[in-house]
Amino acid sequence: MYLKMAERRKKQRCIKMEKSKEILLTAQGLQKIKDELDYLKTNKRDELSEKIALALSYGDLSENSEYDDAKNEQAQVEARIADLEVTLQRARIIDENEMSNEHIHIGSFVTFFNETTGSEMAYRIVSSSEADPIQKMISNESPIGSALIDKSVGDVVSVDLPNGNQITLRVVSISK
Repeated sequence: MYLKMAERRKKQRCIKMEKSKEILLTAQGLQKIKDELDYLKTNKRDELSEKIALALSYGDLSENSEYDDAKNEQAQVEARIADLEVTLQRARIIDENEMSNEHIHIGSFVTFFNETTGSEMAYRIVSSSEADPIQKMISNESPIGSALIDKSVGDVVSVDLPNGNQITLRVVSISK
């Protein structure tokens, strides 16, 4: 039952991914995905096998919550593995050496001044699969990221945020 649910989710994700275009990644983003995939396929699968075996040793599966939890976790891990494999198949690595600092692109480090709040911020523009706002990496598909793509130093853009507010940003610097 658990694996059937995981397979169904996997097929749904694959269908969605097939309809989408290539996935742009930085070299660091590609390595991060490969590392996570390797961890899930080796260490995490082994951990889950042990958890399932231990839960099976408890006997009656009809009231065995440890078994149910382990199987659910296994299904989630298998779905994540499938997502990562599809991402790697569709990945196109951005050669940052071929990019200039004249315009913002995926892989750019951007400093901008938020004229609405009066604060300066610095982020790296990355693909949606690499985005991690805590690490100061925003997606090129996010409202701010998409507004900044192809802009140059000195350009001013207005960004409509999902909460309905609007902010104005001025590009201060661009680097690789």
